[in-house]
Amino acid sequence: MAHSARRDSPELPDLSLLKRLVRDQLIYLLEQQHEVDKLYKVEYKPISSISDQLCFLIRPRIPTVKWICGKLCECRRLPAAFLLPAQFYACEAVLEEQGIFGDVTTDEWAFYLLPLDDDIISLELPEFFRDNFLAGDQRWVRTAGSALHLLHSLFGPFSKVYGIGRCSKMTYESWREQVEEGDQKPRLAEIGNVFLIDRDVDFVTPLCSQVVYEGLVDDIFRIKCGCVEFGTDVTSSEKSIKVMLNSKDKVFNEIRNEHFSNVFGFLSQKARNLQIAYDKRQGMDIKQMKAFVSEELKGLKQEHRLLTLHISASESIMKKKTKQDFQELLKTEHCLLEGFEIRECVSFIEEHINRQVSMIESLRLLCLLSVTENGLLPKDFRSLKAQYLQSYGADHLLTFSNLKQLGLLVEQQPGETLTVMESKVGKLVNDRTAGKLTDAFSSLAKKSNFRALSRKLNLVPKSDEEYDLRVPRDMAYIFSGAYVPLSCKLIEQVLERDGWTGLEEVTRLINGHEFAVTADFKPKSDAQRIILVMFLGGCTFSEISALRFLGKEKGYKFIVVTTAITNSSRLLEALLDNHV
Repeated sequence: MAHSARRDSPELPDLSLLKRLVRDQLIYLLEQQHEVDKLYKVEYKPISSISDQLCFLIRPRIPTVKWICGKLCECRRLPAAFLLPAQFYACEAVLEEQGIFGDVTTDEWAFYLLPLDDDIISLELPEFFRDNFLAGDQRWVRTAGSALHLLHSLFGPFSKVYGIGRCSKMTYESWREQVEEGDQKPRLAEIGNVFLIDRDVDFVTPLCSQVVYEGLVDDIFRIKCGCVEFGTDVTSSEKSIKVMLNSKDKVFNEIRNEHFSNVFGFLSQKARNLQIAYDKRQGMDIKQMKAFVSEELKGLKQEHRLLTLHISASESIMKKKTKQDFQELLKTEHCLLEGFEIRECVSFIEEHINRQVSMIESLRLLCLLSVTENGLLPKDFRSLKAQYLQSYGADHLLTFSNLKQLGLLVEQQPGETLTVMESKVGKLVNDRTAGKLTDAFSSLAKKSNFRALSRKLNLVPKSDEEYDLRVPRDMAYIFSGAYVPLSCKLIEQVLERDGWTGLEEVTRLINGHEFAVTADFKPKSDAQRIILVMFLGGCTFSEISALRFLGKEKGYKFIVVTTAITNSSRLLEALLDNHV
């Protein structure tokens, strides 16, 4: 079952400091600066407050600002104040357009990081992915750099910074500018190494079905800000219930990284252990019973409640996945990852589209086929596109354009076979060492080159033995032994090599923008084994589970910082034509 950590693993820094900083700053802004006495959640419904003056704590999102402007004009309650994590000209333009710019004030609340758990921090910017990678809007790069600067000021300095991707490079440069502008106070380093990675470096991983428990809960129930709402099918009552999912939930903490096939066995054993603990009451005298009630009973009842909830959630997941023919879906995904039986996979996807099983699921399978095969054959592309538009509507034409722009769903060009692509990469490597940039670089733009990367990094483990998911031997366990996530494999390789040396051809296949910077000081040994990984564009719970496994194997502790938690549905929904 659960993989035991090495005894020499370092302790993680205390991330609760981030919560205290944000809370104290917010209290000061609300109470001292704006004299706020009551808080309401901003929802798209009539404003319930009767106060003459209103203060809105919002993200700088144009639809939200427009809605608030409309409500303020309706109820004639001006002036008002806006508190934003970052002040953008676009929001001010909306206020001016609505004719209330002079009646409102704006203030900046420097909220960058939300700790979701002991090793997960989120910027809670789901729009980062679409804005940066699709629209080319780089306004959030400064926010990401500021978040890194905050971590550096609290837990730095960092001894080594690695990165790959254009956005990572810009974020690093933004952070360095802020470091040079500010006062650099000497601190004891608590985090040694930092790794920045763009989401478009690895699209295959978020497109795969998640099979670790936490990932499945996110796919089925949608975890938001570390909280999940279980419906009536889980609670077995008329009310839904919201639950915080983090390491404080003892039951969840032990199964979150487990492959789902192991979860029921663990929960059954947990139930038996709990019953044994309850049975200890039998034969107790009054003194022992009093001690049991005061010291153990409350904890046992809480554990019993959580255990019941997770058993019900697991049963609900099983029912939904069985209904979707999950095993056949996984088999198709594994064939796509391995490059086997591609015609059968295309037939499966066609059937999935024509049965209208799920708009997003069909799109996910199309994208996974395209990314793993370096594009679809022209006849397959035309046929599958036509069938999808007939099944789900011609208004998805713009969605196909968005996917093509990101390289998620493209048509193979004549002659662009894998061998040709690899020869161009080889030419690019040779030319670059001679100090030249050739047209081979531009021809590689928006190409996945997954097969070549898979062979060079051994992303699809080859083994005649059956993969034992109860005793995982590598990070591939998060995908049933079929695939090691590219993002996590890159991190492992760079840490092993202490840089990108020896990975030159791999970085060219990914389109480069890699960098490695070493500081001129030596941190304490424990700090060297604390690795901060920053995902720009989103990170999946499967990747977090893989990094936890890697940390336990190698004696590291990983802190994952992400612009938002993502999965296949969120990733593709952000690219739909009707996305606002």
